[in-house]
Amino acid sequence: MPDQDFRDEVRTWLAEHLRGDFAKLRGRGGPGREHEAFEERLAWERELATGGWNCVGWPVEHGGRGATLEQQVIFHEEYALSDAPAKVGHFGQELLGPTLIAFGTPEQQRRFLPPIVAAEELWCQGYSEPGAGSDLAAVSTSARLDGDEWVVTGQKVWTSLAQHADWCFAVARTEPGSKRHKGLSYLLVPMRQSGVDARPIVQLTGTAEFNEVFFDGARTHRDLAVGEPGDGWRVAMGTLAFERGVATLGQQVGFRRELTALTDLARTTGALDDPVLAERVDRAWLGLEVMRAHAIRTLGDRGPGTASVAKLVWANWHRTLGELAMAIRGAAGMLAPDGLDDWQRLYLFTRADTIYGGSNEIQRNIIAERVLGLPREARP
Repeated sequence: MPDQDFRDEVRTWLAEHLRGDFAKLRGRGGPGREHEAFEERLAWERELATGGWNCVGWPVEHGGRGATLEQQVIFHEEYALSDAPAKVGHFGQELLGPTLIAFGTPEQQRRFLPPIVAAEELWCQGYSEPGAGSDLAAVSTSARLDGDEWVVTGQKVWTSLAQHADWCFAVARTEPGSKRHKGLSYLLVPMRQSGVDARPIVQLTGTAEFNEVFFDGARTHRDLAVGEPGDGWRVAMGTLAFERGVATLGQQVGFRRELTALTDLARTTGALDDPVLAERVDRAWLGLEVMRAHAIRTLGDRGPGTASVAKLVWANWHRTLGELAMAIRGAAGMLAPDGLDDWQRLYLFTRADTIYGGSNEIQRNIIAERVLGLPREARP
């Protein structure tokens, strides 16, 4: 199908279905606002499934549309332009699903891919730990075989939407005495069992989309290791590469909407008369264009460091946008008599952008060591 025809089909379907109760969901959800209309957004995602609009880039044999990279970009852009609600199934559709297609067994694919496409099962990502953070190789959560089951013990933290998830894809150390990236396995663990406790973490915004997750003898079948046991590092790195794929183009449409609204606010309040603030707004527009150009140039590039550069670019830009919003608001931005407004929430939540999904420090180490060939950072 020609790309323009595909764009017209996406745009028409969204216009026809974002009506009635679904119309009320426009602009709802997303980072810092995941608590908004969660069940209603899940229902919307199941509506998308009826039209074949979940997982559009997956191969047809796995329930997707087999869309080209260009068509995937078109879908994510049109989805964002329609102001459709943020998806609740991101971790399954954008991360775990592609990982299973690349590394999973046929049995794992048959079991887990259809419920992801249909938005019938939700996933969370069990990577970060209190003592590991963005340094995934420092994982200490362990798993041992007991007959036909893995028994998982340990703690994960900053686990987004774990309180809603049915399953978790978790990295655990399955070879006692192993260090760093050796001896890790990538396990699929059911969340709804007595050995799993998800505790929401209240954020600066007053919401709680991140969680601590405690595994205390949690169990999962031995066949639910993705890839070979001990090869979890390679699979986990594959997931991280998928995390920063074509969906970032849709994310940038949302960034552009935020910047447009902020510029309009600055114009209305007269903040643009301040040459310093005007220059900061100009720099934000320029940064957004650079971000888009970089994303398009590197589409499909799985080379070392590509994902890290993209994460550094968008996370720092978005955090700076939150700071610019507070500068434009001025003293009024210090008050919240009726709760946080959108700009205050943006400022507070973007403090986390440079931490979750891999902190700035870790991304710079990856670029330095794997791309530039610089000496490894000293570790204790």
